[in-house]
Amino acid sequence: MSGTGLLLCIGILFHIVYLFSIFDIYFKSPLVHGMTPQRSPLRAPADRLVLFVGKSDGLRADKIIEADGQHRAPFLRDVMRHKGAWGVSHTRVPTESRPGHVAIIAGFYEDVSAVTTGWTMNPVNFDSVFNQSTHTWSFGSPDILPMFQHGASDPGRIETFMYPPELEDFSGEASHLDTWVFDHVKALFEKAKHDAQLNRQLRQEKIVFFLHLLGLDTNGHGFRPHSKEYHDNIKLVDAGVAEIVTLLEEFYGHDGRTSYVFTADHGMNNRGAHGDGHPDNTRTPLIAWGAGIRGPRKTALGHDAFSRGSDLIEFQRDDVEQADIAPLMASLIGIDLPVNSVGVLPLAYLGGNEQFRAEAAFANAREILAQLQVQHDKKKKSELFFRPFAPLADPSSVVDKIQEHINNQEYVLAEDLSKELIQLCLRGLRYFQTYDWLFLRSVITAGYIGWCMYCMEFVIRHHVLPKVSIREPTRLEDRVVISLSVLVFTVLGAMVWIQNMPTIYYAYIFFPVYFWSQVVRNNGTLVAGFRVAAKGGVTKVIVSSIVILSVLEAFTYSFFQREILSALFLLAAFWPLGMQSHTRKEHTKLLCGWSLACISTSVFTLLPVEKGEDITLVIAGGALGVMLASALLFKLESDARVGRQMALLMKGQLVVNLISIALVYSSSQSLSRREGLPVINQWISWAVIGGSTLLPFLYRGSSHEDYLARLLMICCAFGPLMTLLSISYEMLFYVCFCATVLLWLETERAQYRDARGSVKRPLQGRDILASLFFLFFILVAFFGTGNVASLSSFSIESVYRFITVFSPFLMAALLITKILIPFFVVSAVLGVLSDSFGLESFSLFLVVMTVSDVQTINFFYLVTDYGSWLEIGTGISHFCISELFIIFSIILFLLSRLLVGHLTVRQATVKKLR
Repeated sequence: MSGTGLLLCIGILFHIVYLFSIFDIYFKSPLVHGMTPQRSPLRAPADRLVLFVGKSDGLRADKIIEADGQHRAPFLRDVMRHKGAWGVSHTRVPTESRPGHVAIIAGFYEDVSAVTTGWTMNPVNFDSVFNQSTHTWSFGSPDILPMFQHGASDPGRIETFMYPPELEDFSGEASHLDTWVFDHVKALFEKAKHDAQLNRQLRQEKIVFFLHLLGLDTNGHGFRPHSKEYHDNIKLVDAGVAEIVTLLEEFYGHDGRTSYVFTADHGMNNRGAHGDGHPDNTRTPLIAWGAGIRGPRKTALGHDAFSRGSDLIEFQRDDVEQADIAPLMASLIGIDLPVNSVGVLPLAYLGGNEQFRAEAAFANAREILAQLQVQHDKKKKSELFFRPFAPLADPSSVVDKIQEHINNQEYVLAEDLSKELIQLCLRGLRYFQTYDWLFLRSVITAGYIGWCMYCMEFVIRHHVLPKVSIREPTRLEDRVVISLSVLVFTVLGAMVWIQNMPTIYYAYIFFPVYFWSQVVRNNGTLVAGFRVAAKGGVTKVIVSSIVILSVLEAFTYSFFQREILSALFLLAAFWPLGMQSHTRKEHTKLLCGWSLACISTSVFTLLPVEKGEDITLVIAGGALGVMLASALLFKLESDARVGRQMALLMKGQLVVNLISIALVYSSSQSLSRREGLPVINQWISWAVIGGSTLLPFLYRGSSHEDYLARLLMICCAFGPLMTLLSISYEMLFYVCFCATVLLWLETERAQYRDARGSVKRPLQGRDILASLFFLFFILVAFFGTGNVASLSSFSIESVYRFITVFSPFLMAALLITKILIPFFVVSAVLGVLSDSFGLESFSLFLVVMTVSDVQTINFFYLVTDYGSWLEIGTGISHFCISELFIIFSIILFLLSRLLVGHLTVRQATVKKLR
C-alpha cells in the first residue's frame, strides 16, 4: 500500500473510532444493574392505569394548551379545567419515538446512539412500568410495542395488539390508525363479557392499558401540524379518549380506582419533522386525572411565554421532565419503581393525604439512591485513586432521618428531605458519569492535534519538499522514540485495564501515541518546512496562519449562522479584483460569470430552513438545469470538445431529467389529491435514479475525453435524483451550485497559461486557497438547503416519490443521499483541479485533511449534555458532521477518482500564478 493510501486508511479508521468518543464521554448509558426494587408500603390509590401516548407522536403541547385547543380537544380541555393536573413534559434529544417511549415508560434517558439499533429491539434489557405491572395490554404500532415486551422479565405479562406495518402510509390520511386502536380496546372489553378468565385478568390490581396513537404523527408528517387533517385527527383522538374513559368507568362500576395519563413521546416542527432539540419538538402535553391525581388549582402558577396567551392561564401549570412520568405512574398503582429510573416523582400531580405523598417521595429517593450506591461500589472497585462523592458520604444517615420523620408523622419534613436526597443522588450519578472526563478529553484532544501534525508532516515530506534532503532520524533516535511510545502506551493501557474501562479506550490512547511518535521521529520534516515558509519572513508565516485559522473559525461559525456563507460568497464574488490585469482582460466573461454565480448561490443560505412544498420551484429548477446543461453541451459540441458517443449519452441524460420533472409533477398531484403514490410512478422513479446515477460509474469513456464534458455528465447524472427529492428550491440550489463550482474550476485554470506536460510540481503556500475553497463549497453543499445539523430540516415529504409507507432507515438514507449529491460534484471538481495544477492526485485533498479537524476540535468542546435540548442536540449534530466530514471526504474523493481520475487533463504552468 502506498504512503497516501495508508494515510487515508488510518484517517478513516481514526475518525470512525473517535466518532464514538462523545458518546463515551458525554452520553454513556445510564443503565446499571443489581439494585433492590423500591415501592411505597401504603396501598396505592389506583388499581389500574391507562396511558395514552398521543403518538399523537408529534402531538405538540401548544395544540392542546393554546386557546384554539378548546375546539380541537374539548374532552381533554375539560379535564384540564375541572378534573386533573396538567403541564408540559419536556423531552430530550433525539426527539424520536424510541427514546421518548423509553423515557416515559422506563424513566431514564437512553444512550443517544441506541436510536441506531432499531425501533423495536433493545440493545440492553431495561426495567419498565410495564415490566413491574401485574399485566399490561398494549395497542398500536409494531414499531414501538415489541420493544417493551422483548425487554420484560416475563414477556407473557405484556400483551400486544398491533396493526400491520403497511397501514403506516404517509401518502394518505392516517386517523384510521387511531381508530384501529380504539376499536381493539373496545373489542377487548366486549370479549371480557363472555370470557371469564379475561374478565378476572382485567379486574386484577396493578394493571396497565397502553394506547399508542400514531395517527397524528403520520398526518403531521404527511400534511404538517397546521393542516386541517392534523387538527381533525386531534379531535378524533380527543373523542376516542373520552369514549375509552367512559367505557372503563362503566366496566369498573365507577369505582374511582382508575388513573389516566395522556402525553406524547415528542412534538413536531412546522415542517412535519422531528428529531432535533427545537422547542416544538421537545414540548409535549402531560394531562393526568383520576385516582390519586389532584384536582385543578386556580393559582396561575407555572406559566411562561409559551402558555401566557392561553385561556388556561388561571390554572396551575406543572412542568415535568419526560422521565418523571414513569415514577408517577408506578406510584399511582403501587408497583415497584423501574430500577433504572432517574425520574423525579412530580408530587404536584398527586392528590391524597400527606402520608402517601411522603412515602411515595421516600420510595423515589431510595430507588435513585440504590443506583448511586451501585455506581459508587463499581467505581471504588476499579479505580486506582478513587474519589467518592463527598456531599453524600453517609447516605444511610439521611435515609434513617427520613424514616424517623415518617414514623413521627412529620410528613412534610420527610417529603422535603426526600426531595433533597433525590437531588443529591442525581448529582452523585452525574459525578460518577463524568468521573473519567478529564482523562478522556485530554486523550481525545491529543489525538486530534496529533492527527493534524501527522498529516502536516506527511504533506510537507511528500508534496512540498519531495526533492529536498531532509534529515532522517538516527537509529538511536528511532529506538528512543519507539521505546518511549511503547512505555507511554503500556502505562496508559495498564490504567485502562486495571480500571476495567471499555475496550475502545485502548484505541483512544493508541492513536495519539502513534501520531505523536511519528511527529517526534520525523521532526526534521517540520523544521525544514518551516525554514522554507520562513524565507518570505516569519511575520508573513504568522499572518498567513492567523488568516487561515480565522477562515476556519468562520467556517465553524457558519454551522450556527448560515448567513456567514452568504457573506463569504459575496467576498468571493470580488475575488477577480485581486487577479492580475491580463487575466481579467483575457477572461472577462468567465470572471463575470463567476461573480454572478456567487451572488446567485449566496441567496440560498439566506432563505429560511423551513420550506413548504412548492412544485413550481422544483419544476423551474429542473427546467433551468436542463437549459443550462443543453447550452453547455451545445458549446462543447461546437468547439469539438465532446465525442459523438458522449454527446448522445448526455442528450439521453437530459431526456431523463425531463422525465424526472414530469414524475415530480404527476406524483405531487396524485398525493395532493389524497390518491396515494401511483405504483407506476414509484417504479419509474426508482428506475430513473438507478440508471441515471450509475451511468457515470458504468461509462467512464476514454482518458482523452474533455474534463468539462465529463463533469457535466456527472452533474446531469445526479440531477434526476435531486429533482425527485426536492419539494421547493433545492433543485434551483443544485443548479446554481454546480454552475458555481464549474466556474470556480475554470477560473482557477484561467490563472495559468495552458500547456501540456506530465511533470508534477510540489505544493505551494498559495494552493491552500484552493483547499479552503473546497472546504467552503463542502459547507455550502451541506447547508445550502437547510441545517444539516438536523435531518428534521429536510422534510420527510422529500421521499414521498419513492416510498410512503413508514420505513425510518430507508427514508433517512434517501435524505442523507440528497445531502451528499452536491458533495459528489465538488469532489470530482477538486480531482480535476489537482490535475490542472500539475499536482499529485491527492495533494490538495491532503491539505484539506490537515486543516479540517480544527473545526472538529472546536465542536468536540462545544458538545454538552446539559442545558436546553436544542443546545444538546445541536452540539451532537455539529460534532458528528465535522467528524464524519473527513470520512465522507475520503470515501467520496476516492469515488471521484473513479469518476474523473482516468482523464488526462490539460495542465498549466506555474509561471502565471495570480
